[in-house]
Amino acid sequence: MSAGRIAGFAGVVAAIVLAGAAVRAEDADQLYGKAKDEKTLVLYGGGPAAPYERMAKDFGERYPGIAVSVTGGFSNVLDRKIDEQMAAKKLEVDMAFFQTVQDFVAWKKAGVLLPFKPDGYDKIDPRFRDNDGAFTPTSVVLLTYAYNTKLLAPAEVPTSALDFLKPQFAGGKLVTCYPADDDATLYVFDTIVEKYGWDYMKKYMAQKPNFIQGHLEVLRSVATGANLVTFDSTSSTTGALKKSGQPIEFAFPTRDAMPTFFVTAGIFKDAPHPNAAKLFLNWYMAKEQQSRLGTYSARTDVDPPAGLKPLSAYKIETGYRQFVSNEKRLAELRKKFEAYTGPVVNKGGVR
Repeated sequence: MSAGRIAGFAGVVAAIVLAGAAVRAEDADQLYGKAKDEKTLVLYGGGPAAPYERMAKDFGERYPGIAVSVTGGFSNVLDRKIDEQMAAKKLEVDMAFFQTVQDFVAWKKAGVLLPFKPDGYDKIDPRFRDNDGAFTPTSVVLLTYAYNTKLLAPAEVPTSALDFLKPQFAGGKLVTCYPADDDATLYVFDTIVEKYGWDYMKKYMAQKPNFIQGHLEVLRSVATGANLVTFDSTSSTTGALKKSGQPIEFAFPTRDAMPTFFVTAGIFKDAPHPNAAKLFLNWYMAKEQQSRLGTYSARTDVDPPAGLKPLSAYKIETGYRQFVSNEKRLAELRKKFEAYTGPVVNKGGVR
C-alpha cells in the first residue's frame, strides 16, 4: 500500500474513531450543565402516559431544574404527529419511546436522528441494538399467555396456540388486541399462522374471540374476568397488574415460541433540547435505573423481572425489527387479518 493510500486510510480510521467518540464525548455532569440551560425536555411515549410520568418524576429528583413534558398515546398515532412536525419544520418533541421500531429505522435512513450511545451501550443485547447508536432499545417485552386465576385453574391453562381452539374457550372468553392495529399483536398472530396455517384463523374466529385496542385494556379485561385468557399478554403490563394484587397470572407455551418486541428510544437531530434528551437517555439506560423498572431490560447485565426467568431460558422469537421493517408484507398482513377481525370497534384507552 502506498504512503498516500496509508495516510488516506489512517485518516478514514481516525474520522470513524472520532465519530464514535462524538456520540459519547460528554459525561453526565457535562450534559447536566448544558441540559439545565435548556430547562426543558419534551418526550413522547407509546402506550399509557403514567409510566413515563413516573420516569420523569424520578429523573427530576436526580436532575432538578429540567421540566419534563410527557405525551402518551398510541405509537402509530404519535409517529405521524412527529412526521407532520418535521414536514412543517416545527419540531416540538426531543425524543420518543415507541414500540414501532420501524419508525426509527426509517428516521435513521432519512438522517433525522441524533446518534447517541449512552453509557453501557455495549451491554445492550446485540440482537436488538443499532450498532451506530441512532436509536436505543430500552426494554424487551415478552409476549406470554395470561389468565384470570379466579376463573381458570392452572391445569386448564393453554400450553400451545392449538389449546385456544378447545370448546371450553368458545363464546367470548378469549381476547387480544386487534392484529391489524397493533404491530406486536400482529407479530404474535403471524408466528401462529406461520406454524399452524391460515386455517387456524378460521377456527380461532369460530371461538367468537374479543378484540380490544391496546394491551392495557386487554389485560385489564382478563384481570376483571370480562375475558378468561389471552395469548397476547405483554410481560410488563401483566407483571404490573399482578403486582397490584389483580387475579392475573403468566402462562408459558410448551410447544410454541414466544414472540418478543422491544421499546425503542431515539433523539431527533433537530430536537429543541438535545442535551436534556441525551442526559435523560443516559440516566434511563444506566444499570442502576434499569434494575428498578421491573421489566426486561435491553441490557444483558440486568436481572429479569421478579417471578420470571432470563429471556435465554425461554424459547423466543427475536425477529421483530425485521418483521415490522418489511413494509409491503406488513401492509398485506394487516389487510388480511382485518378481513377476519373487522376494523377497530372496541377502542381502549392508553392512560
